[in-house]
Amino acid sequence: MKKSIIIFALAALALSTFNACNNNNKADHSSESKQKKGKYTCTMHPGVSADKPGVCPKCGMDLVERDTTDDK
Repeated sequence: MKKSIIIFALAALALSTFNACNNNNKADHSSESKQKKGKYTCTMHPGVSADKPGVCPKCGMDLVERDTTDDK
């Protein structure tokens, strides 16, 4: 009886650890999608993005269309 309780507790611990790891991976993906808001970006300053073509406010270069295809 004690062995089955210990085995059940270890299995529950393993499953909860696995679930916590999967939830962390999902959070990482959602932060990536939040980072990629604009469709156009500066090649010298990737933090600068816009929804339409224009110029970078930092360096004056033209904004280029970002590749939005997923390689995964």
